Amino acid sequence: MHQAAKLFRTLSAVCLLLCLSVKPALSAPWADALQLEVARIDAASPGQLGVYVKRLAGGETFSYGGDKTLWYLGSTVKVPIAIAVLQQVDAGKLRLGDEVTLLDTDKIEAGQLVWRKSGSIITINELLNKMLGISDNTAANMLMRVVGEEQVNASARAAMGAEGFQKITTLAQVRYDVYAELHPDARKLTNAQLVQIAAAPQGPQRVEGVRNALGVSGSELNAKTIDEAYARYYKTGVNAATLQAYATMLEKLVTGKLLSAQSTQRLFTDMKLNIFTNYRVQAGLPRSVRFIHKTGTQYQRACHSGVINPENGGAQAIIVAVCAAEIDEQNAAGKVFEQVGRAITQKVLTPKDMAQAK
Repeated sequence: MHQAAKLFRTLSAVCLLLCLSVKPALSAPWADALQLEVARIDAASPGQLGVYVKRLAGGETFSYGGDKTLWYLGSTVKVPIAIAVLQQVDAGKLRLGDEVTLLDTDKIEAGQLVWRKSGSIITINELLNKMLGISDNTAANMLMRVVGEEQVNASARAAMGAEGFQKITTLAQVRYDVYAELHPDARKLTNAQLVQIAAAPQGPQRVEGVRNALGVSGSELNAKTIDEAYARYYKTGVNAATLQAYATMLEKLVTGKLLSAQSTQRLFTDMKLNIFTNYRVQAGLPRSVRFIHKTGTQYQRACHSGVINPENGGAQAIIVAVCAAEIDEQNAAGKVFEQVGRAITQKVLTPKDMAQAK
């Protein structure tokens, strides 16, 4: 049923262009060609694909499920967290050299800091580097603790707009919320237990890890599979946004509306401005193109969002936001996103964009 519905949606989109010659809203000269290619990629891949592109110079936009659907952001939430931190630095309320003490309650899997000894002192500068450079979840938890979850959300809401943005939580809270769908007592687990549970592969073994940590029987679980638990969690809309809203934040970033020039450049560097990762969307872009970006990965969810040519106040910037759902978040998503990057290279980028990159 799901594949049939997806095929119907894809054929309908193609028919609008080929049969009726109807262009997408706010059509750009390149939008029809990109629409056909993205629809083809979506039809040939599992799950659902969302793509949003905006060329700032002319204000031309393209949306394929990018303006209405809420997409789970995964670790791309670390960009608004970093923006909130650097806004506090710009305001003189924090300094990059300020030291933060690592607590047991900060620790969560994915990254290096989870293995450091509690009580270790880490500067905000290092936390930003690790949160964006290697997507360290413990670093993200620590920075949210320093700035405050309320302030992070206020900053994100101002940058994205209230309509297309829900709420950002700590990465530890994500685990608590998902596992609580299996059993409500999961909210009582320690961070050390969360890390131990995460060592088990997703699927029946992860459910068994939660059950053993809680000391409950299988019959006491409210959800029998990890798929069911995540499906319920994703429906809450937490840590989700429309691609258009996320792109709005990136536009404000590169046009200097969120941070000082120094902090903006700092964030560009942490977002791999001068590094070609050959991964996801960037793998389909020309190696010469300058691209700031952040990936996000969660169970059967993946995102990759960034800005091509972000410098010079975004004069020649092209914003790209891509997410996928109901897909293998690693290999399959990576291949699909690379195809999207290649489509953008072929249908959107111009010789001027290439010259701008040099």
